[in-house]
Amino acid sequence: MSKTSDMTEGKVSRLILAFFFPMLATNMLQQIYSIADTAIVGKGLGDNALASVGNMSSLSFLIIGFSLGLSTGFSVLIGQSFGAKDYDKMRRTTAASIKLAAIITVFLTAVSVIFLKPVLEMLRTDSSIMKDSLTYGYIIFGGLFASISYNMCSGILRALGDSRTPLTAIIISTVINIVLDWFFIFIMKTGVEGAAIATVLAQVISTVVCFAKLRKLDILRLSRKDFEPDLSLSTSLLKNGLPMALMNSITAVGCMVIQYFVNGLGVAYTSAFSACSRFINMFIQPACTAGFTMSAFTSQNYGAEKYTRIREGLKVCLTIAFIAYLIFGSIMTFFPRQISAIMLNGDEPISLAAQYMPICGIMMFLVDFLFVFRSGVQGMGYPFIPMCSGILEMIMRIGVIVLFINRIGFTATAWADCAAWAAALALNIIGFVVVLHKKISSVKPKKAVKNKTCHVH
Repeated sequence: MSKTSDMTEGKVSRLILAFFFPMLATNMLQQIYSIADTAIVGKGLGDNALASVGNMSSLSFLIIGFSLGLSTGFSVLIGQSFGAKDYDKMRRTTAASIKLAAIITVFLTAVSVIFLKPVLEMLRTDSSIMKDSLTYGYIIFGGLFASISYNMCSGILRALGDSRTPLTAIIISTVINIVLDWFFIFIMKTGVEGAAIATVLAQVISTVVCFAKLRKLDILRLSRKDFEPDLSLSTSLLKNGLPMALMNSITAVGCMVIQYFVNGLGVAYTSAFSACSRFINMFIQPACTAGFTMSAFTSQNYGAEKYTRIREGLKVCLTIAFIAYLIFGSIMTFFPRQISAIMLNGDEPISLAAQYMPICGIMMFLVDFLFVFRSGVQGMGYPFIPMCSGILEMIMRIGVIVLFINRIGFTATAWADCAAWAAALALNIIGFVVVLHKKISSVKPKKAVKNKTCHVH
């Protein structure tokens, strides 16, 4: 069972922190790469090129977020089997997950490539950035297999308690990615297609690293028998994975509506919104990582029926999220112009970004806590609640942006995010408390066994 981690035994805080820090480094490296990628595009090709890449963010989240939700849902069931020490079921669940992921990859690739241009037109993409947005999108979605493969492999590893191998994979791929970005854009003069090609190639490398580790795990040696059709198991995987996938996609729809209104304001607003989104994505990573940790910890302990440990894990993960909020919320609140200038060139986009960031900086605790509670609910195998919270997020985003964009301007985008976070957090807190309380109450206390004296005749 080399390099896996059983989180059903031992001190909760030690286990969580041992899992958390390698995963945090992984996620932060991904976001640092994203910032570096954006900075290279912005500084090397200009604000219009940055706007064209940023314009793809909500659409990318719609497709890639869907696949990430599926892999997260699948890994919860793998983690529960691992926690229950049912390794035969764990292998069959992994094999079924791989088959489903392959089918879904083909479907998502075809749909995203075919409908890319109509969707960009629907989002009112400015004609000055349409060509670059299409070029970037076709390459990213054409290479969707790389992203989905990495999400599946890293998700399986994390379900087994291994957060170090994904870190190794990201360290390698991040270095390669940044080097390739620089080479394609500044040496080869390729334009935005260079950044897209670099991203896909880096994801392929990260997949290879994770897959190589999976092949070495004795408890996960898959046989032909594990891949035999199992309709019941596939149905269970889809029941757990699809609601999480839909949650991400529904949330993405709300973001796309915001993108629609931002694009209608002009390219400067699109650039500013792109930069703000990148920074928020980076600054929420510690809390997001605490959420992934909570999911892995919860799924294993739920499978082992150790429900009180889940409550202990919640306290540790919420503490991590709160510390992250104090640090990164302060940066966004007090230094918005300074960090905006890292990506943006023009005075107008920087000024717009400086209006957005303090609002989200102050309210960022909402989304930080949301990650933890939502992941806890997911880890217990109740994906319907997070899916409903995704619908609520979409409703709040759309409602706020429609009502206030013409009254308060660009800052309505920030308030739309805050309202969505608050509503989703409230629903997931209620769901988590109700489900966990029900499970803890269902466990009957074990009766004490009287010691019997053994007489030897």
